[in-house]
Amino acid sequence: MRYTWIDGYLLEKAGVVRDLQKDWNWIRYQVGGKMFAAVCLGETGEPYYITLKLEPEEGAFLRTQYEDIVPGYYMNKIHWNSVKPDGKVPDDLLKDLLDKSYKLVLGGLSRKKQREILGDDEEEKTIS
Repeated sequence: MRYTWIDGYLLEKAGVVRDLQKDWNWIRYQVGGKMFAAVCLGETGEPYYITLKLEPEEGAFLRTQYEDIVPGYYMNKIHWNSVKPDGKVPDDLLKDLLDKSYKLVLGGLSRKKQREILGDDEEEKTIS
């Protein structure tokens, strides 16, 4: 996989928990109990997709710009997108998309849950 930095990058975010969903063989990244990203593994344990959530319009646009971004693998094709792990999506763009996915899911949590995860100071900056 080209994007070897993903695990460390996502685990640095406030409140992120990682687990392995054995039935799907996915490494899931969650905030507040809600998944915002996943690394989908094949039978040999090698990643074959990185899946993340985006606003529908942005996801649709990016799929026209990058052949390595496709509708979400085994997910809702409107809100979820998958990135090929050995593709040509620039690292900075993928980091931006992962950040957006995190903020989108975090923003869908209750204000109380957001404060628990971020603390009062960070909440205003991150969710706004």
